[in-house]
Amino acid sequence: MKSGRSLVSLAHELERQLATKHDMVVPSSLMRCQTDEGGSCRMMIEALDGVEQYGITNLARRQLAEKLKIPYAYFERMRADQPALLDHNVNTWLQTENVRRMIRTLDGQVRAVLSDRFRRLDNYDLAENVLPILQRLPDARFESVELTETKMYVKVVTPRVEYEIAPGDMVQAGIVITNSEVGQGTLSVQPLVYRLVCLNGLIASDRALHKTHIGRILQAEDETITVFKDETLAADDKAFFLKVRDVVEAAVSEATFRQVAEKMRKTLHIKLTGDPVKAVEVLANRYTLNEVERAGVLRHLILGGDLSGYGLVNAVTHYSHDIDDYDRATEFEALGGKLIELPASEWKGVAEAT
Repeated sequence: MKSGRSLVSLAHELERQLATKHDMVVPSSLMRCQTDEGGSCRMMIEALDGVEQYGITNLARRQLAEKLKIPYAYFERMRADQPALLDHNVNTWLQTENVRRMIRTLDGQVRAVLSDRFRRLDNYDLAENVLPILQRLPDARFESVELTETKMYVKVVTPRVEYEIAPGDMVQAGIVITNSEVGQGTLSVQPLVYRLVCLNGLIASDRALHKTHIGRILQAEDETITVFKDETLAADDKAFFLKVRDVVEAAVSEATFRQVAEKMRKTLHIKLTGDPVKAVEVLANRYTLNEVERAGVLRHLILGGDLSGYGLVNAVTHYSHDIDDYDRATEFEALGGKLIELPASEWKGVAEAT
């Protein structure tokens, strides 16, 4: 499993961000883009007391381009080569589209350009409500937590619930909770399987709880900026957090964990009778792995010496250790979970690839 920061570091960063982040719903007519000759974009927002200026992150630029239906490659080409043309395009559409956008900022940067239906489920609130639930799990270990530009991850393991896949090959039950404040995924709670032999994590998505970030339209009486204050952001998600507690308890229950572990065990009997290189190639094409990722999975498959479905699952999850990007590493842990759900007919295409 990809290691992250400490739980203390996560708490400090969430508190720091809470103090500096700023959200508002803005009519498009009050927004404009300003790009200098070096390609640096700034968003200008007309407020009652003057014009506020913000930098724009890569993600926010992509979201702005998508909202304005400007192909992102063309958006970036204009930014690099014709900044005045970019501003003309963006500002023309902002002035004519007549919609309201949720703008999320952090450290003086626009970090997300979202719909006014975007429902805030913030990392700080989530951590405040969920961490005590996780800490009550028997002998809970926070194996990996991280806060990336797009998501928060909390991965916890309890050694009280374990299963032997093969002689000496023990796995333990866990849970992974992820959330995105910037529109890059739902808030989700998923079972996690932690393999002690190589410290791999596998995320079982078939028993997940998801909550989307879609809510009611945030209305305003006139064409002004709606700024969110802490008191108006009081969470109405108490029922949801109670559901999170139930899902956490179910995910690490003996019954649920055994079902996931037995799906892993079944892959022991899937023999890769074809060409291992071709097997990884089929996998890579199906799940859009690049050449480096494809080579990494193949390397771990060969080094593991287990030419079975189980060996391939472990090669995929083990490769997550090698990936620098935490978001992508977690996707490989989830890919392991997808593989144990494959029907026999699809495994046949992988195992017999020539």
